[in-house]
Amino acid sequence: MKQTIIVGVTSSIATYKSVQLVSDLLKKGYDVEVIMSKNATQFVTPLTFSSLTKHKTYVETFDREVDYSVEHISLAKRASAFIIAPATANVIAKVAHGICDDMLTTTFLASHCPKLIAPAMNTQMLNNLITKDNIAKCKQYGMSIVNSECGLLACGDIGDGKLATIPHLIEALEEALTIDKPLLNKKVCISAGPTREELDPVRYISNYSSGKMGYALARTARNMGADVTLVSGPSELDAPYGVHMIPVHTTKEMFDACDQVFDTTDYFISAAAPADFKALKKEVHKIKKDKNTNFTTIELEKNIDILKTLGSRKTTQKICGFAAETNNVLLHAINKYKDKNCDILVMNDVSKPGAGFNVDTNIISILSSTGKVDYDIMSKKELSTIILNSLINS
Repeated sequence: MKQTIIVGVTSSIATYKSVQLVSDLLKKGYDVEVIMSKNATQFVTPLTFSSLTKHKTYVETFDREVDYSVEHISLAKRASAFIIAPATANVIAKVAHGICDDMLTTTFLASHCPKLIAPAMNTQMLNNLITKDNIAKCKQYGMSIVNSECGLLACGDIGDGKLATIPHLIEALEEALTIDKPLLNKKVCISAGPTREELDPVRYISNYSSGKMGYALARTARNMGADVTLVSGPSELDAPYGVHMIPVHTTKEMFDACDQVFDTTDYFISAAAPADFKALKKEVHKIKKDKNTNFTTIELEKNIDILKTLGSRKTTQKICGFAAETNNVLLHAINKYKDKNCDILVMNDVSKPGAGFNVDTNIISILSSTGKVDYDIMSKKELSTIILNSLINS
């Protein structure tokens, strides 16, 4: 059965973004109902939302076109989550004090599902002590606030108050919709992506890692209730919502960042592909081609082994390692599992279609003290749940 998400839309210049939010939620398979404030209809017509959702878009509390049932109660009972996006200072003030003078605020108060508020307004309005106090009250009452972002506002100012991005709004909803929280009050550190080791000012050693597996793990761990630190090498992926992000470039920087939080971490997941070697000497200027030879010799030295170093220090932490191989996969994985003191190890053959780097799917096996479990090809999002549950139960 589809989960029903109610999207409350209020009168902001950011109202048009709610159309994209509704569209993207529908694409993800949710049933979406939209309730608009009367003034919001001055920015986007109710017909726009109805055309997308195939449902009536509600505006008035008393509408002769709806069924005889008390519609706002009916909607409230069906809601799996309720998000007001954009939320003006006015509607935040109303819900903070239980004022119900229209269909939107009445249904919001009547709902017992997870409630989210995504503020969007002028910076001065957002920073007004009254608005801050109202937002704090909403948090106190158990509502989740999807913080606005800094950017160019409709008034021409640059500052806080820009509606959170659509991906972040959806991630916040997915977190709220995850009822099972086995990692609640737990700290999880995840490394992701490649690292880069500079040879000269314009060249570096790296690999094909995109960070997709690590980022998927970070999002899933967050949804499971964890306090997540994501240590990421260079990646084109958007930072996950609600995750403490530490960007790094080199393997040493990645180790230092992981090392800083390791002693207080409950789970450490080494999903990154750090460079095993670095240049013995980084050239000050660009290395030029030698006309008399076909190659330039570059001396390398080993980098610190992040997983092995931290694995040798573990006390109460549970550790997950990864082994991306192209030959003798099981042998290499078993050796890594033992050598690096892992609780579980995820192994995969990156030469297989649909597995490895820069794709949204993977084909893995998980090694643990109880043996090896193989998994067919599936999305990295699905696999992230399997990996985290395996680590929790190891």
